[in-house]
Amino acid sequence: MEKCLFVYNPISGKGKIAKKKDKIVAMLESKYQVDVVISQYAGHIGEIVLEKGEDYHLIVVSGGDGTLNEVVNSLARLNKKPVLGYIPTGTVNDVAHSLYIPRNISKAVQNILHGEIFKHDIFKMNDRYGIYVCCAGLFTETSYATNQRAKKKIGKIAYAFHGIKKVFSTPAVKLTLKYDGGEIDGKFAFMLFLNSRSVAGMRINRNALLNDGFIDVVLVKSKNDIVNMGAVSRVAFIFLRGITNKKYKGIINLKLSNFNVTTTSDTIINLDGEKIGEGSFNFNVIKEGIEIIVPSLKKLNKNSA
Repeated sequence: MEKCLFVYNPISGKGKIAKKKDKIVAMLESKYQVDVVISQYAGHIGEIVLEKGEDYHLIVVSGGDGTLNEVVNSLARLNKKPVLGYIPTGTVNDVAHSLYIPRNISKAVQNILHGEIFKHDIFKMNDRYGIYVCCAGLFTETSYATNQRAKKKIGKIAYAFHGIKKVFSTPAVKLTLKYDGGEIDGKFAFMLFLNSRSVAGMRINRNALLNDGFIDVVLVKSKNDIVNMGAVSRVAFIFLRGITNKKYKGIINLKLSNFNVTTTSDTIINLDGEKIGEGSFNFNVIKEGIEIIVPSLKKLNKNSA
């Protein structure tokens, strides 16, 4: 019988996963020999996956997008990469939305047991890895700055309240982006590098290809050092209308695989919902960097461009 490592964040999604642990393990044991690790501190799951991941055929992770990123960061560094199964129990769960992985715990486990393997792109920023988003500027502080207690009580609304409070005090991001064939320089209200159909719980990139070796780069220009109403409106337009190939004033949209970004040292970068520090970075897409179980490859392909 093949080995499975089940790792989970006990505080994710209002702590409901702890109550379901025994049921999840019993379901997984119908097909695998299962070991369980409960996250004890930030980074603990990543340490376990990095240390023991190559001993397993399958790693099942339960948590939100931040917990998933912790696992992806370790998987990307392994020579022998296990298949990844995901039980989404976070507040937003953008990766699960993109891959049609159910939020219902039992259905998510059934997906792991009976689903299909999808080879998903990941990306590398300096020495960190991500699976679905990197951003800076408007609203990007919300996911990691929102109070954990508020998230547990009121879920997505907590993100909204925090985001609205910060809108008109957000400084523009000053950056230079260099890529093969061009260079972009200026002030931007919003910087978004997206390898997902969903971000912030909104399906803004419905036709995204998640295994083509490219990422969507969206930059929203800002005329001022502090973001104004015009820039806020352009960002809102993207979230309401979605990412398209059409050209709109003040919005830059590219598909890139490798590029360099230089920003000021105080620019805060959000990677898969987690603050990773400040400053400049090299960005490289790793085509089909991990294998993750999804309900239907046919559905994924049908809803791609």
